[in-house]
Amino acid sequence: MTTEPPSPRDWPHRSSPRCEGIDSAGTKVALDAFYTSLGYDPVPAEEGGADKVKAAQDAVTEAERAWQDAKEAAASQAGGSSSTGTAAAGEGSSAAGGSREVDRAAEDLAKARDELAAIRAADGPRLPVSEVVYLRGFPARVESLAVSVGSTVSGKLMTVSAGALVVKGSLAPYQKGLVHSGQKVQILSEVTGTTAAGVVSSVSDTPAVESSDPEQGAAAQAGSSGTYAVVVRPDHPLGGDLTGQDVRLSVQSASSRGKVLVVPVSAVSASADGKTVVTVRQRGRDRRVEVTLGISGDGSAEIRPRTTGAVKAGDRVVVGIRQEEAPAAASPPVAATAGAAG
Repeated sequence: MTTEPPSPRDWPHRSSPRCEGIDSAGTKVALDAFYTSLGYDPVPAEEGGADKVKAAQDAVTEAERAWQDAKEAAASQAGGSSSTGTAAAGEGSSAAGGSREVDRAAEDLAKARDELAAIRAADGPRLPVSEVVYLRGFPARVESLAVSVGSTVSGKLMTVSAGALVVKGSLAPYQKGLVHSGQKVQILSEVTGTTAAGVVSSVSDTPAVESSDPEQGAAAQAGSSGTYAVVVRPDHPLGGDLTGQDVRLSVQSASSRGKVLVVPVSAVSASADGKTVVTVRQRGRDRRVEVTLGISGDGSAEIRPRTTGAVKAGDRVVVGIRQEEAPAAASPPVAATAGAAG
């Protein structure tokens, strides 16, 4: 029984030192096509790689011919030694020698094919490390590109972000206590009309620090106004067209059971005796009314007058005093309206 060399279908993969699917033939074809589409020749993995492949292929061809010749010689020896009993008796050593030559030729052929597979695996295009950007995850987006093809590169080339989109917003100091992790959020893009649901992921404990870095624009704005950063994670992935867009966040922290009387937050003040009051202007005269505060939101606060009917929907309340005028003079009052505050 003689040794058969591995099938040509098997040997290119069996001894390849590369991991199939990472540096496979398909990857090399794709890399060639990528550089060709950009008008460049790919960098070869090894100098003279094509010559090495040709030499290895020639070696395989010679080994295949030697193996075929050894098989034919062994078959010829076996067929020509069966004419007489004496010849048949001496045929054992001749046949054994022929089988040994076939086995050795098969081993040489397998070795030549292994060497060809290794050279082919090492040959091909190379992707220089300097031309690769590694990302932690996908999806990924190019946020900005500072240069064009053929221009001189200086400073930052591009800005890339990876991962699912999140929404970063800011809270005014009076809103911070109303928003906390886990609350549901309605996200609205007023540019595209897109709406989405989300959840508050985090709220900063301290006001954002002012920064001069233009890429930290949101943080810089938050720092300048003493606001608190809030992060919202959408329930479902947002489309890439929303990247960098301003959106409106609506968080319902509380709600009334029905309609309540509300005034602007700036209309509520504390009197000298510590009472909470609003100043109602009627017929050019101001009247202070003691109230109890309820829920607040969107710059408005619920009030409940201590004296029933002392403040009604549609009354005008003072929200500020012009500095150049006498203390009794008020800025144009704002009408309080009945509505649900949340």
